[in-house]
Amino acid sequence: MKKFLVIATIALSPMAFSVSAAMSSHMENTLVAVCKAGASNSLYQFSHTMKSYRIKKQRIFPRLVCNGESFHQFALSHGADKTAKKIAPYTVGKVTIKDIAMNHDTDELIYINY
Repeated sequence: MKKFLVIATIALSPMAFSVSAAMSSHMENTLVAVCKAGASNSLYQFSHTMKSYRIKKQRIFPRLVCNGESFHQFALSHGADKTAKKIAPYTVGKVTIKDIAMNHDTDELIYINY
């Protein structure tokens, strides 16, 4: 009996994780409405959708992906430049750090006199 319980637990555990990770239908419909409003290039429709669903721009726009593109890129690809301009401050930038001391790509010689 104990062996059966262990096997059943192992077999059913992936189903439990997939159910908890799934998105609710209300959440999915909300995000679809935001994507549609963003593609419309109407700031009134976009603002109305954001207010009616009580969506915080700081939390959603760095993470929202519509049709495989970031929301900002999605709006630009659909010609919604007004919407893209509105959410531009909320997009995540890209920062790179280049270590100058470890850069061996240049053939520049450094002369030191002492």
